[in-house]
Amino acid sequence: MNGQYSAFADVAILEAVRTPWIDLGGALSQVSPIDLGIKVGREVLARAGIEPQAVDSVLAGSMAQASFDAYLLPRHIGLYSGVAQAVPALGVQRICATGFELLRQAAGQLRDGGQLALCVASESMSRNPIAAYTHRGGFRLGGEVQFKDFLWEALYDPAPGLDMIATADNLARRYGLGREAVDRYACASHQRALQAQHDGAWVDEVVAVDNQVFELEGYQPRGISLARRTGAVSADSHPRPTDLASLKRLRAVHPGGVQTAGNSCAVVDGAAAALVGRASACTSPALARLLASAVVGVAPEIMGIGPAPAIRLLLQRSGLNLDDIGRFEINEAQAAQVLAVAHELELDSTRLNVQGGSLALGHPLAATGLRLVMSLARQLRQHNLRYGIAAACVGGGQGMALLIENPAFCA
Repeated sequence: MNGQYSAFADVAILEAVRTPWIDLGGALSQVSPIDLGIKVGREVLARAGIEPQAVDSVLAGSMAQASFDAYLLPRHIGLYSGVAQAVPALGVQRICATGFELLRQAAGQLRDGGQLALCVASESMSRNPIAAYTHRGGFRLGGEVQFKDFLWEALYDPAPGLDMIATADNLARRYGLGREAVDRYACASHQRALQAQHDGAWVDEVVAVDNQVFELEGYQPRGISLARRTGAVSADSHPRPTDLASLKRLRAVHPGGVQTAGNSCAVVDGAAAALVGRASACTSPALARLLASAVVGVAPEIMGIGPAPAIRLLLQRSGLNLDDIGRFEINEAQAAQVLAVAHELELDSTRLNVQGGSLALGHPLAATGLRLVMSLARQLRQHNLRYGIAAACVGGGQGMALLIENPAFCA
C-alpha cells in the first residue's frame, strides 16, 4: 500500500493540554495565535513538572498568517515559554493534520538523538485576514480590486474546482449517504459532546485563559488580552443542545448536497501543546506511548476519505487489526466525510468519536490533531484500553493517522 509509514520506539507523550475551543468572533478573537501558543507551551511544561531548559526542540504549527509577526510563531512560542535561547524552533504545516505532524516530527527527532520536544499548535480562525495577493504594484484605473476573505477562500481547492464542503457531498453520493443519515450523525456528535462536557471529560486537558502578560528578560513583553467585557474562559463554547428537527431546517450549502452549517465542523479559535520525550526516561506515568504514524494521498475531490487508507496502512504495517483498537478519534470535518470513512472501514459507532467531535467542539485547523490525541489517550486510560488511533483528512487530498498505546500495558 502506498504512503509513508513510520514506527517509533521509546517515544512517549508525557503531557498535553489545550485552551478551550472558543467560537469565531468570541473571547479569543483578538488574541494572536503566538500568544495562545505561549500560554499552552508554558502550561504543559508546568503540568509535567519539567524545567523549560530541558527542552531541546520546539516544533510549532499554525495555518493562517493571523498576525504580522506570524513568521516568528515557532521561535517566539519557544522563547516566551522559557526554552533556552540556543534551542532551535521549526514551523510545521500539514493543514488539518498539523497536530499529528508535530508529533511525528518530534518522534523522528528523538530517533535521531533528541531528548525532549515541545510541540505547539495554535490557530486563530477569527484573525484570518482579508487579503490581496495582486496589488503590490498598485491599482489600475477601473481594474478589479481583489481583496478576499482568506478564511472563506482557503476552503476552495482549485485543482478539482471544489470547496471542502463539495468534496464531502461527493462522498455522500459515493457512499449513498442521505441528508437524514448525515444530520443524525451530527445530532449524535452534539449530544455526545454535551454529555462529555457535563461529565468533565476534558477537565484535565483544558487550561483556562485570562488576560496575562508574558515576560522575557531583555525583550519586549507579550500577552493575552481577551475581548472586552470577557472574563476568563475555561470551557469549550460551541457545544449546545441540538435536535434533529433543528438540523433538518438548515439549507444545504450546495444545491442537491447534504452538508449544512449544522453538520459541518464549527469554526473556532484555540491552541494545544504536548511534550514528547523518551518513554525510558519517564519518572512518572506518561500520557501515552506513540507507536506509529501513516500518511497517504487520495484524490482531491474526495479528500475526506483520507483517514481510511491511512488507518489501513497504519494497521497493516503495525501488525494489528481493527478489532485491536479500543477507540478511534477521526476528525469530523463534515458529517458525510466521517460517515464515509466509517462505512469504508466498517467501524462501529461504539468506538468512534464517543465524546463527540469537531462538529460540536469546532476545528481550529492546526490544533485539532493534538486535541484528538490527548482526548484519545485519556479515554484509553479511563477505560483500560490498550490501543487507540487518531486520524484526520487533509485538504488537497491526504489522510494521516497515529497509533498510540496506553502506558499501563507497557511492561
